[in-house]
Amino acid sequence: MHDIWNPWHGCKKCSEGCKNCYMYFLDEQRGKSGADIYRTKAGFRYPLTKDRLGRYKVQSGEQLRVCMTSDFFLQEADPWRDEAWGIIRQRPDVVFFLLTKRPERVRGCLPHDWGEGWENVFFNVSCENQKRADERIPILLELPFKHKGVMCAPLIGEITLEEYLSTGQVEQVLCDGENYAGARPCRYEWVKRLRDECERHNVTFVFCGTGRRFVKDGRMYCIEGSELQSQQAYKSGLSYRGKAVDFKLTNLLGMPISNERRYQPYFGEKCSTCGMKPICNGCTRCGKCNQ
Repeated sequence: MHDIWNPWHGCKKCSEGCKNCYMYFLDEQRGKSGADIYRTKAGFRYPLTKDRLGRYKVQSGEQLRVCMTSDFFLQEADPWRDEAWGIIRQRPDVVFFLLTKRPERVRGCLPHDWGEGWENVFFNVSCENQKRADERIPILLELPFKHKGVMCAPLIGEITLEEYLSTGQVEQVLCDGENYAGARPCRYEWVKRLRDECERHNVTFVFCGTGRRFVKDGRMYCIEGSELQSQQAYKSGLSYRGKAVDFKLTNLLGMPISNERRYQPYFGEKCSTCGMKPICNGCTRCGKCNQ
């Protein structure tokens, strides 16, 4: 996927949301261990790679989801993080979506010139249930970031975010069920509660996928395949578009990047019913949909 940057791979499980980690499952399918942590080779400098004409492959205005097979603030990644920050610093025209289950480590891992935060960094904490929400979100609110969000995934228990949304700091909430072997059920009423709370505070809520086991009106639905799960999330109508997140992106000289000069995603026919569409960089036009 062209909207993912994995400078390192592998992770250590740290909470109940990690129990059935998709990365561990996929690594096991390849005969590897997800607990093996290493710096990626070809992928480390992905945001700085250029095409034959000398243009960045990642265009101005795109959003990159960082460390989707690890955690950006993982202790084992401490030797590589300064270089990763350096890459983020060189692309003030690109939004970097950071997600962590380790917010307690963040303050000590910020770069020397961080100040009150960089406009191109969107910092999110992962909360799978109320216990982890109450543990991680207060730390999120205390940290110096320009843009903050919450990802309730895998959603394995009911969560209320009312008191945190009322601060006005949380700009987006994402939600998804659990997948692969041992997937625990996600319930419609849990998702609906989050959606209603976000609507009350005009915060964008994106229901990305149902997960493999979804319960509605007392009935368990077994939904196989991420594409179908995303389609069902879209059909639920639970996503809500609130106040837009205003990323003040610039070039290296500090000049603003106008909306006209920012990347405009292309969405194919299949994209129209995808729950991930509101947060996606769009279709890569690889041709697979026509096969």
